[in-house]
Amino acid sequence: MSKFKIKGNQFGIKGEIPVYGAKNSAIKLLPATLLLDGTTILHNIPDIEDIRDMIKILEALGAKVNKVAHHSYNIDTTSVNTNIIPTDLAVKMRASFLFIAPLLIKFGEVIFPHPGGDSIGRRPIDMTLESLSLMGAEVVEENNQYIFRLPHKSLKGIEYVFKWISHTATEHLIMAAVKAKGTTTIYNAALEPEIQALCDMLRLAGAKITGDGTSEVIIEGVDTLGLNPFEYTNIPDRLEAGTFAILGALTRSDIKITGIEPKHLRVFWKFLDLVGVDYKLGYDFIQIISHNKPYRGLQLKTHEYPGFVTDLQAPFTLLLTQAEGTSVVQETIFDGRLFYTDILNQMGANIIMCDPYRVVVNGPTKLYGRKIESPDIRAGMTFLLAALISERDSIIDNIHHIDRGYEQIEQRLIQLGFDIVRVN
Repeated sequence: MSKFKIKGNQFGIKGEIPVYGAKNSAIKLLPATLLLDGTTILHNIPDIEDIRDMIKILEALGAKVNKVAHHSYNIDTTSVNTNIIPTDLAVKMRASFLFIAPLLIKFGEVIFPHPGGDSIGRRPIDMTLESLSLMGAEVVEENNQYIFRLPHKSLKGIEYVFKWISHTATEHLIMAAVKAKGTTTIYNAALEPEIQALCDMLRLAGAKITGDGTSEVIIEGVDTLGLNPFEYTNIPDRLEAGTFAILGALTRSDIKITGIEPKHLRVFWKFLDLVGVDYKLGYDFIQIISHNKPYRGLQLKTHEYPGFVTDLQAPFTLLLTQAEGTSVVQETIFDGRLFYTDILNQMGANIIMCDPYRVVVNGPTKLYGRKIESPDIRAGMTFLLAALISERDSIIDNIHHIDRGYEQIEQRLIQLGFDIVRVN
């Protein structure tokens, strides 16, 4: 299994790094191609493990997927000939359940195993099952799999209220609704930019969607979608942008991060201000400016978009270990997402876990390199950042989690000037 060897005490780097396409958008755009007639060309799709797995699912279903350029794919779904999602691929990632609605619309029946994903707490799909049932689908759970059927040959529009905000459940319901008979109104919908990107793509293909980016989304079902060929360009990855900004702040480096969409991270920039990071924000870039002034501790609480995104909580908590005073971090989205702090403590951090949802961070503290295992995408990347500023060298095992979210991260950091080696 591959690992990273990372040299410690890496500060004062100067360079530029581009942000690639949004992972959390691309994994929705790929199954959405099943809703379109003909060929779809997607641009700005990151070459990461999760995307390769989603493409493997498309190919296992019979789609023809060709990489036509770096980050661009030609996807022909006219040859899709099966409604069975391979178990070995579905259990690798929870987002695989986003194939259910497109396949159900196409075949009238879908067989789907229980989805997998990161070990960051339970993330049930009960709202997805409920909304499909209300739309007229029969849902049967047996032999550790779900069977979905359409007894009336099509889904029907509904009014649906989410009991809590879920971006993947919102996206799935949007995909289910675009070809349903009648109008679907979603209340308490998630607001993420990735949802708006999915809606933008579907609208360009002929879908009738309004209200995305607000808590009330209205979808009027249509019979057909797609142009031949149809092209769409994915949005930039706001999580990469935020991670690289923290990288610059931690290493006291001058790093220019390009190809970003600044409006997607307005609350994150606010917290950079509060902690004392110096930066310049441009039309499509952020320049982290190095300085020796101390960072300031603060209170941080994750929240659904447009609040502080949970996927940047771990690297920002690492940044708070280097800030003066006491900080409090509260995780409100996923239970179990703060357990990585035990590893940071083993590296020298002073973090007290009050309960599974809150930690107190006392800083600043020196960190010391060690052998670490990555438990999930964001914690794994946080350990990589911690290793760069540690007193000793580090080894990170189980880096396939990092590869799931960050394309060729070691090569990109090497180009910036950091010392990191992948060992296979």
